Amino acid sequence: MRHARLPASEEIALEDVFHALSDPFRLEVVRRLAVEGEQSCQALEGDRPKSSVSHHFRVLREAGLIRTRNKGVSRMNALRRDDIEQRFPGLLACVVPKSGG
Repeated sequence: MRHARLPASEEIALEDVFHALSDPFRLEVVRRLAVEGEQSCQALEGDRPKSSVSHHFRVLREAGLIRTRNKGVSRMNALRRDDIEQRFPGLLACVVPKSGG
């Protein structure tokens, strides 16, 4: 299985992050990971075609927003919260709505 290149935190580019977040599905994935924590691709895909979901996860990984690891037959995704916060302080707070409000 091929893996997308995961940029180091200092290599994460704001324009790549904005591009990744410009798609409603990818934005929702980031929001869900921020709230729910690590999730499998299957848990996040909904009823979308697998090829479409794979593309979206690749864009998120290449932008530096998520990290994906294999766990048995599942692929688990986690938000790179610390890396994003270190590189762009406050960005995730702007993207992830506060709960209960």
